[in-house]
Amino acid sequence: MATLVIAEHDNNTVKGATLNTVTAALQCGGDVHVLIAGANASGAAKAACQIAGVAKVLHADGAQLDHGLAENVAAQVLALAKDYSHILFPATAAGKNVAPRVAAKLDVGQISDITKVDSADTFERPIYAGNAIATVQSLDAIKVITVRTTGFDPAAATGGSAVVETIAAVTDFGKSSFVGSEIAKNDRPELTAAKIIVSGGRALGSSDKFNEVLTPLADKLGAALGASRAAVDAGYAPNDWQVGQTGKIVAPQLYIAAGISGAIQHLAGMKDSKVIVAINKDPEAPIFSVADYGLEADLFVAVPELVAALG
Repeated sequence: MATLVIAEHDNNTVKGATLNTVTAALQCGGDVHVLIAGANASGAAKAACQIAGVAKVLHADGAQLDHGLAENVAAQVLALAKDYSHILFPATAAGKNVAPRVAAKLDVGQISDITKVDSADTFERPIYAGNAIATVQSLDAIKVITVRTTGFDPAAATGGSAVVETIAAVTDFGKSSFVGSEIAKNDRPELTAAKIIVSGGRALGSSDKFNEVLTPLADKLGAALGASRAAVDAGYAPNDWQVGQTGKIVAPQLYIAAGISGAIQHLAGMKDSKVIVAINKDPEAPIFSVADYGLEADLFVAVPELVAALG
């Protein structure tokens, strides 16, 4: 049987998390179909057709599917579920909002946050803040899975030639409605999609110092800004910058950690980064255990020197 990927999109384009989820779906076996559920989402459906490895795009369009309300999107997925052996969601806020409802309605166990597909019924997922890997086997006829996107390379966004099949949109579930949203505007790359991230910890001492020291470095590198939970809790950085087990899971090409000791919860969110650079004056800081390059130095001296060296 085929595998269904529930795409994350903005009605015009497909978000990067979907590409990683398609890679996981291809490893489950069978054809891969992508569901685009939205309002006036033909642009997203066309973009999904181009994803390498996708055999078919299912396009359900209706006002009730706008904004990704969990009840309506779940109902759309459930209308298709019997035709699939695997249903995959990105392990993002949107995916985690819908997947549990689908699993409950199908009366199957959800397999959360997988990082590897061992076989069609066996998967690996991190537990204990990433300190152990659990191998999970499911005998359910339909497997509902969320995919940790940092665990899989993204599928190519172009080169595919899938067909689009228009399907009937489900009726409005009527249990929730979209009231409004406040979207934070940011000229920097989105944290979870950034190729370079500069993160700061509690050692920076204040929000002013956080911006004064780290912003020039991020500007030079075209990087996103991140923070440890301690820095966020202290008010040095906004919540949406938090990297870690209770924040965002990231795996950029380059992760620079300045003044971050490396608590286990933080390491769980960034240790899959390709290259990790740690700047800390404490030689015993746990961050050095995962760093590819460690600089034992005062960040207030080292970071400005790094900025100067970059020209």
